[in-house]
Amino acid sequence: MSDEPIRVVLVDDHPVYREGLSALLSSIDGVEVVGTAADGQDAIDVVAHHEPDVVVMDVQMPRLDGIAATREIVGRSPHIGVLVLTMSEDDETVFSAMRAGARGYLLKGAGQDEILRSIRSVAGGEAVFGRALARRVAEFFSAGPSSRPVADVFPQLTAREREILDLLAAGRSNPQIAQALFLSPKTVRNNVSNIFAKLHVADRAEAIIRARDAGLGHL
Repeated sequence: MSDEPIRVVLVDDHPVYREGLSALLSSIDGVEVVGTAADGQDAIDVVAHHEPDVVVMDVQMPRLDGIAATREIVGRSPHIGVLVLTMSEDDETVFSAMRAGARGYLLKGAGQDEILRSIRSVAGGEAVFGRALARRVAEFFSAGPSSRPVADVFPQLTAREREILDLLAAGRSNPQIAQALFLSPKTVRNNVSNIFAKLHVADRAEAIIRARDAGLGHL
């Protein structure tokens, strides 16, 4: 890595925690906090403006949650590393963050040294997960095809269509899918119609059954 400081954007809807972490990181040589945001929607704009090396992202936030914001940020700028820092430790949240493109996942009980090490590692392109989550993450990656979705499920679908089908199978409505993927409702409707045609299914219920049988829908 270069001698330039690691440029960081902090995203958290709790101002005391956000400002405290900002003050802490700003006091450390080699780290520069270039922006903060109070929700996922603001995060997308702040990140686009500052182009940081790392985004430290909470999950539970108003307007747009951290998972959807991570997906949008990584989709636009794959070189930016997202480190999730949250209270949520359930498998659904952890794996949703990973699938959205997060490079790291820490719980808010992590100490200063662990947070700093994780920011540096994510900035260097590494994947980092806190000690409490390491075993579950390893099991996830070592699981067989029957345990988690694989890239060749429904090869006739585009990556975007497969992503939408995954959310369909998880029980999400079209407006919820549009919000999660930062798409217009019309785009989601068009993709859903394409999915039905390509899978030769008559309706949403049949598509969900096909998807769940293939292992999708476990976000």
